[in-house]
Formats: sequence, structure tokens, C-alpha cells
Amino acid sequence: MVKRIFDLILGLVLIVLLSIPMLVIAILIKLMSKGPAIFWTDRVGANNRIFKMAKFRTMRLNTPQVATHLMENPEDYLIPGGEFLRKYSLDELPQLFNVLKGEMSFVGPRPALFNQDDLITLRTKKNIHKLVPGVTGWAQVNGRDDLEIPVKVSFDEYYLKHRSFAFDLYIILLTAIKVIKREGIQH
Repeated sequence: MVKRIFDLILGLVLIVLLSIPMLVIAILIKLMSKGPAIFWTDRVGANNRIFKMAKFRTMRLNTPQVATHLMENPEDYLIPGGEFLRKYSLDELPQLFNVLKGEMSFVGPRPALFNQDDLITLRTKKNIHKLVPGVTGWAQVNGRDDLEIPVKVSFDEYYLKHRSFAFDLYIILLTAIKVIKREGIQH
């Protein structure tokens, strides 16, 4: 209950504080590329339910819906400014609305793409699928894009067994540091 109240309060505060920058990002995306500024992707939520996760669009419209690390040349799909948005995780800002809706939390395992069967299967075996996915998580601050799926799941399992409000605050702090340093981002 404390986690949900924290998510609601922090989500509302951040939406208010970041509404102008988010509007500017949306306008720039529209000016620099065809298509919508916000991209809705099918993701796996708590109890393996599919939900629509919002992101600022950083890739062209014809980009295949697979994990970026599985693409041969993901840079070829980036829109102008897309690399910058991804580097500083600005593409993730629309997920604040997913947090308000309760589909996501600020901290939890990152939601898998609907077609990441290997990740979904491993998380289900370890009961990680019962957690509300997060904007950031323990695996995110311990490697992000650099982690192999079994390693990512082991970090998710550690979070499942050790989660607490203090641990969440620690992960949020580490996330801010990683974003500023741009650590663990491949594309």
C-alpha cells in the first residue's frame, strides 16, 4: 500500500514538473519524423497480463517489435534525436502515466516485450511475474542492456526476495546516477 501511494504522489509530482519538457520532446519528435510522438508497445505486466506501455518514439515506424539487442543494426532505425532520448532515458517519461494507472511502479522488474518468451518463462518459474513491473529495477541498475536474460532474472529474483521501501529508494537513487553517467545503455 505504501508503495502504491508513493508511486501516485511521485508520479503526479513528476508529471507536473516535467509536463513542459515532455511537451517539447513530443513536438520535436513530430517535427523530425513521421508518425506519433508516443509509441505504445505491448508489454507483460503483473501476473503475465499484457498492457500497453507508453514511450516516446525513438525509432522509425517500420522498426520490428523485438528487443533492441536482437536487432542487427538498431542505429539504422533511430529517428533524428532518438539516440539522445534513449541515452538519457527521456523516452521513458510517458511511463509516468502507466505508473498512475497502476500498470507499472517506479521500481520492479522491467516489463518484458510480449514476445520475449524466454524472459517471461524464467520469470514465471521464479514467481517474479507476480510483481508489478517497474520503470527501473535492480537488474536495470546492475547492467541494464548489458545483462544476459538468466542474469537479469537472477537480479529480478533478488529484488523479489529483498524488496522494501528503503530498497526501492536506493534503486531510484542508483538509477539517477546511472542515467546521468549513461551507464549500461547499448543503443
